[in-house]
Amino acid sequence: MICVIACSIIQKSQLEGAHRLDAEYYQPEYLDAMKKLSKASTIGALTSDVRYGLYLEPDYLERGVDFIRAMNLFDYDIDGEILKIDGAKVPPEYKLEAGDCLITRSGANTGATSVVYPKLRGATFGSYTIRVRFNKVNPFFAGLFLNTKYGIFQTLRLQTGMAQPNLNIPNIKEIKIPIFSENEQKKIEQICLEIHNQKEDAGKFYHQAEQLLLQELGLENFETENEPYTVVNFSDVKSAERMDAEFYQPLYNNLIKKIREKAVKMLEDCIKDYSTGFPFKSENYQENGIPLIRINNIGKGVLDLSDTAYITEKDASLSKKDLARPGDIVLSMSGSIGLTSLIPPDIQKCSINQRILHFKPKDIDPDYLVLLLNSIIGKDQLARIGTGGVQTNISYKDIKNLLIPILPAATQKKITDLVRASHAARKKAKELLAEAKRKVEEMMEKGKS
Repeated sequence: MICVIACSIIQKSQLEGAHRLDAEYYQPEYLDAMKKLSKASTIGALTSDVRYGLYLEPDYLERGVDFIRAMNLFDYDIDGEILKIDGAKVPPEYKLEAGDCLITRSGANTGATSVVYPKLRGATFGSYTIRVRFNKVNPFFAGLFLNTKYGIFQTLRLQTGMAQPNLNIPNIKEIKIPIFSENEQKKIEQICLEIHNQKEDAGKFYHQAEQLLLQELGLENFETENEPYTVVNFSDVKSAERMDAEFYQPLYNNLIKKIREKAVKMLEDCIKDYSTGFPFKSENYQENGIPLIRINNIGKGVLDLSDTAYITEKDASLSKKDLARPGDIVLSMSGSIGLTSLIPPDIQKCSINQRILHFKPKDIDPDYLVLLLNSIIGKDQLARIGTGGVQTNISYKDIKNLLIPILPAATQKKITDLVRASHAARKKAKELLAEAKRKVEEMMEKGKS
């Protein structure tokens, strides 16, 4: 067996300047990249303001100021459930402007960087984020650079803490950004704006598909009266094997009645075969191999693999029924229950972790079914059957009995065309992001700064 050890020879003066003795800080690839950034400027020299976010609890308000949290930042994007707070709680200096960069300072996605686009102007940001306001470099270029390998390695290098990685403002101000010509920066900005436009189109098409679905089912303005009690027959309690009042809320009963006005199937009738995931051990996770789909990877109609664990072929073979292919569907069974996604064509094979329902659909369009399950039709039925206190759980025994309304084929096609247009726009945005990163990294390699 041959063991290869990488090492770096460091001058004592370098140790004194960095105030760091840990070997990770001096990894050869980090030192090599820093040589390429020798003429670059620090964030501290390129900004007018760098500050921590507000220590405030978000409110579940319909109206108010958008409150951006660390969990909303990933892959150069601001997405997910954005909560709101009372605007009176936000000092003027904490209001975001278009072009501001937000960086996650702690947690699983420490160092994730996103740029604020005009639609979020006036929003504010939470305590696990750091706002960076550039004034001496194009902010879109700077934000994109921080998402390239040259930006990511710096945030990794400067993190402190073992169990919980952290970045602080002094760390952030040390990060170096190369200054290319204004023309080159502007080209990157144009790509970034197109990325944003494609993501906006993706959201718009998906929303249109969902609205068309609900309109066809007569559920576009679905509400229920706030009745103080519900009368339930004992036979219904015995049949459902549930006595908790939540299960019999008027909201759920009225939704079921509305769904039954159309032709329906049981979800079980739309499933060819299924599995509920395998308890893979985290100590076996790899940096490369077969992607392991975990609950945190499943979004509303979108599979996000920006934070992906991998396993070996040998580990994947431990449960062959949990191997998924393009066109299969995955649904979260714990935590944020019911989030449903389709395995996309670019993931030829992956494995499914525990507490995820994985199935192959039959006799129904997969995009139509995923949209249904993510809408109030699936979400409210799943919320009704969910059990557990701190963490909600559902089982296949209950999931298989979900009612799936079946619309006419022509209507389904209109809906799925919109869903696929959404997927196409999201894919285009992903391709443009990869292109922009590649352009910046190539400029770094050629030393064009």
